[in-house]
Amino acid sequence: MVRDTKSRQRRGQSPSESIIIPTLPDERRKQLQTHVIRLLNCNRCSKNDLGSRPQGPVVSGGPVFSEVMLVGQAPGQKEPLLGRPFAWTAGKTLFGWFHRTCGLSEQAFRSRIYMAAVCRCFPGKKPSGGDRVPSEIEIENCSLWLKREIKILQPKLVIPVGKLAISQFLECKRLDDIIGKKFPGTLAGHSFDLIPLPHPSGASPWHRMEPGKSLLDNALRLISKHPAMRAFPPS
Repeated sequence: MVRDTKSRQRRGQSPSESIIIPTLPDERRKQLQTHVIRLLNCNRCSKNDLGSRPQGPVVSGGPVFSEVMLVGQAPGQKEPLLGRPFAWTAGKTLFGWFHRTCGLSEQAFRSRIYMAAVCRCFPGKKPSGGDRVPSEIEIENCSLWLKREIKILQPKLVIPVGKLAISQFLECKRLDDIIGKKFPGTLAGHSFDLIPLPHPSGASPWHRMEPGKSLLDNALRLISKHPAMRAFPPS
């Protein structure tokens, strides 16, 4: 079932959410460039009384104007230092998937697909070790960026990676029920195809053993055959 994310909004509306997005591609490219500049200067979570605050800086893949969006969960500890999403071991796995099935190198992927995330700053570590899951307040604070990106880009295909990202669009109790399928998605008044992927983290064995391995292959085949992806020549 497609989740209505509007039900999660709190009272009030950010001024940036109320701006009417131009429809001409050249105008939308300019809007995206302005959007990314604002995103990189975001300090919304610093204005909230949070028990654990995310650790900046904001991580962005840059103003890549594309009909395909990849939505990750949140940056890891290495991404803020390297200045790009999926910059470490999980990224190597992710880009390996796309090179194998779509013929896109990492460089080509980054230059042709817009890379977003549920949260754009590293959430920090848990006291027990491992990366902290972003709080509901942090997710809500960051949600306006994703919604505005959807409005500007008007994507034909959205690829959420990992349960946290998938759950922004679909109810996701078990990956077995979600991965390997295409769903209709809607966010910020725009409709698109949604093809979820598991998170490529080495901490999870799901995508390396059955049925996860076969379901992942099914999902990647769906992505590679999607018209928005087929518009990209192999690199």
